[in-house]
Amino acid sequence: MIAIPHYIGPEEYLSIERRSTVRHEYRYGLVYAMAGGTDNHDRIAFNLLKIIDNHLGNSSSCRFYSGNVKVNYADDVYYYPDAFVTCDSRDRKDRYIKRHPKLIVEVLSSSTREFDLGEKFEDYKKIDELEEYVLISQDRQYVECHRRQANNIWKSIVYEKDELVFLDSIELSFKLIELYRGLN
Repeated sequence: MIAIPHYIGPEEYLSIERRSTVRHEYRYGLVYAMAGGTDNHDRIAFNLLKIIDNHLGNSSSCRFYSGNVKVNYADDVYYYPDAFVTCDSRDRKDRYIKRHPKLIVEVLSSSTREFDLGEKFEDYKKIDELEEYVLISQDRQYVECHRRQANNIWKSIVYEKDELVFLDSIELSFKLIELYRGLN
């Protein structure tokens, strides 16, 4: 990510973002242009969204979103996760920003891995409704699932090749190989 080196407020960020043809994330006053993804990144995200869509169907009160809708916490951060699910009715009021996701997923790349596992995860943990934060490798069949436990403790579970992945927050299970369908 490349930062614009001066502080701007969240209102100014949102105003700029509405007019911009390039997506930007916002973190504590700094704005970061988002780099384009790879074909593998795009395919994994698509496969995941398809799995979630098939699971939720039409009868669920939950909604899933791709990397085109922002997740916000307290006007401190605005991120574009690769996928997320919210079941909170308050998130139906704004078409562009969601504040109460229960599941957030990021597809890792070599340039974002450290940030996604570190500062971004710390920011996401502040969202009270968040139950799971899932990181998917695009380099190998590997999923790291972080689940909020009692007393705000986070437990990590790793899924690797040929395993069944469980997303407790939305009561979904699927074969790990399904995420990697159609990849080179």
